[in-house]
Amino acid sequence: MGVFRVLRAAGWSSLALSAASVSNSYRFVINQQRVALPGLTRPVRVAQLSDLHYGLFVGHRSVRRWVSAVLEARPDVIVITGDFLDSGVGTRRHRKLLDELSRLHAPLGVYGVWGNHDWTSLNTNAARTTFAERLRLSGVRLINNAGVQLRDDLYVAGVDDWWFGTQDLDAALQGRAGGAVVLLSHNPDYLTQVPAWVGLTLSGHTHGGQVRLPLFGALKQRSTLLNVLRGWVRGTRIVQSPAEGQPTQAQAGEALGFVSQGLGVTGVPLRWACPAEVVVFDLEPAPA
Repeated sequence: MGVFRVLRAAGWSSLALSAASVSNSYRFVINQQRVALPGLTRPVRVAQLSDLHYGLFVGHRSVRRWVSAVLEARPDVIVITGDFLDSGVGTRRHRKLLDELSRLHAPLGVYGVWGNHDWTSLNTNAARTTFAERLRLSGVRLINNAGVQLRDDLYVAGVDDWWFGTQDLDAALQGRAGGAVVLLSHNPDYLTQVPAWVGLTLSGHTHGGQVRLPLFGALKQRSTLLNVLRGWVRGTRIVQSPAEGQPTQAQAGEALGFVSQGLGVTGVPLRWACPAEVVVFDLEPAPA
């Protein structure tokens, strides 16, 4: 009887843990960060969404909540760092996602780049071209290997996916007239290629591990070169906020990056000790 009770308790505990993990996968937080960027002359607020993974486990109602949270933050510019779609999403389901994304608006615009799951879901050039045009009509401009001068002191650029795309930073930066640079790259491993004068690189891809267990750590590790899951990165050195504090600006000779834990899930509909997040950056001029 004692053994039966132990097994029954273990079974209920496992069930409760699974239920809590599923519930956690649909919760999210607003992660607010503040950083000084050389080249800025006045503040700008940037909202980052990443890894929506719209598809099997993420529906339009979740996207609606994320969009509403972004709008409440009243950002100057909105960026989406890849994986709009989960793999295998049929085109008939795209409309509801696009309807929700069309609600996004900001004075300086809404910009995005492809992630690896966008490439696998939209697995032909025609499919990617069609979806990119539908995004544009919904108010989201893709800047894969391209950029836009938003203000005289701010240039936002993007590179294509690290795994399946072709990254061309020179093409992304060729339109820069001056000011601070914010670079969008779905995979944080690209930070190993980014020169230090690029002020801030925003990434996702890792989901923060998606499930992080005591003693075992993250069950999934999607960053290979940097071995990074989340938070701040300086050059190739991981700075997991708040363990070392939030950096006010990059160290000399090191590019500064931030890796979002993302919003959606993939593989399994679970998150544990790794909340989904919308990240809001208040970028300020660096001290003279």
